[in-house]
Amino acid sequence: MEIRQLLVDSYLAAVAAADPLKILPRHLPSAPSGRTLVVGAGKAAASMALAVEQHWPPGAALEGVVVTRYGHGLPTKRIRVVEAGHPVPDETGEAAAREILQKAGGLESGDLLLALVSGGGSALLSLPVDAVGIEALKATTRELLRCGAPIQEINAVRKHLSSILGGRLAAACKGRVFALLVSDVTGDEPTHIASGPCAPDPTTFDDALAVIQRYGVEAPPSVREYLERGARGKVPETPKPGDRIFLRTENRVVATAQQALRAAADFFRQRGIASLILGDSVTGEASEVAKAYGALVRQIARYGDFSKPPLALISGGECTVTVRGRGRGGRCTEFLLSLAVDLAGARRVHAIACDTDGIDGSEDNAGAVLFPESLERGLKTGLEARPLLANNDAYGFFSGIGDLVVTGPTRTNVNDYRAILIT
Repeated sequence: MEIRQLLVDSYLAAVAAADPLKILPRHLPSAPSGRTLVVGAGKAAASMALAVEQHWPPGAALEGVVVTRYGHGLPTKRIRVVEAGHPVPDETGEAAAREILQKAGGLESGDLLLALVSGGGSALLSLPVDAVGIEALKATTRELLRCGAPIQEINAVRKHLSSILGGRLAAACKGRVFALLVSDVTGDEPTHIASGPCAPDPTTFDDALAVIQRYGVEAPPSVREYLERGARGKVPETPKPGDRIFLRTENRVVATAQQALRAAADFFRQRGIASLILGDSVTGEASEVAKAYGALVRQIARYGDFSKPPLALISGGECTVTVRGRGRGGRCTEFLLSLAVDLAGARRVHAIACDTDGIDGSEDNAGAVLFPESLERGLKTGLEARPLLANNDAYGFFSGIGDLVVTGPTRTNVNDYRAILIT
């Protein structure tokens, strides 16, 4: 098997291990005596909804609505799938979120709210408070996505501008709340997955303001004013750990990055290649993380530490990119281009970095593959890696040499997948 296909297939093995159609059925609750309302949001929302439909008891009542990214929908019969804006929210997502909150508020004590939550839900389930409005939320989201803040801090802001995130969806429901979650965050804590619509929120208005100030986010005046009012106690906080509303709420994580990485490790071992999982929660600036990995690769290649090659170094998590240039790309291609620069001249190293949702950042590719000769091929086509990296144009580099990985939507999301193969 050629190395490119080997790397891509390892990624597909990781994605398959997080497929809601395979994972979700065994976690479904029993049908209640009353109604079952299915709601949800995220890049996996459509496949999660379809899994519920396919395995719900025949004859049991079922209705609902979920929101997913444009192009990530699937045909369903009883649970309506709405496609909306991501990563920047839009009015379609706002309307769907308002409908979800209204329907959840109509449930009674004998009913069940079955929430399907996955990465991307923070933007897709956007229902800003009236004092902020959707245009200000869009502007704030754009700034947050460019500032380099980790997702947990970004979500602290989102929760405090929302009428539905940060536990407010669960608070609106009088019935039992059962949330199934596909995790795309490091640590797999429900409060951070899609900003925890059914989970207690330990963050505060003060925390949200601190994020805005720490990263120099140029938020609209209405956002700052609202957060400042909240910090002064003039606006109710999000539901906190220990709140009685969570006595009737269960959040269950059903798919994680660790599951995906173990599947990839098994894939390599079955082909006679040793593997080492470096972690499922790697964070930090993508270009800097790549340099650390480069140092590790050199150590293994020269001295055979950990294991003699062939060896696959596998990791997951969510790096960040502080956007300073005007190029195109996401954190996966940025990681790879920085790794290429750091490992220039290393002849036995290949790599892949792809987002398990099939979308690297906001582009049309999942990620890319890297070969020992990638920099040389780039130069032959007029693409110099260092200036492109400085301009945050990793997409331009890998597109120019034909090494993007394009899968289309995978309809799951357990964060990034990286594999460095030392041959």
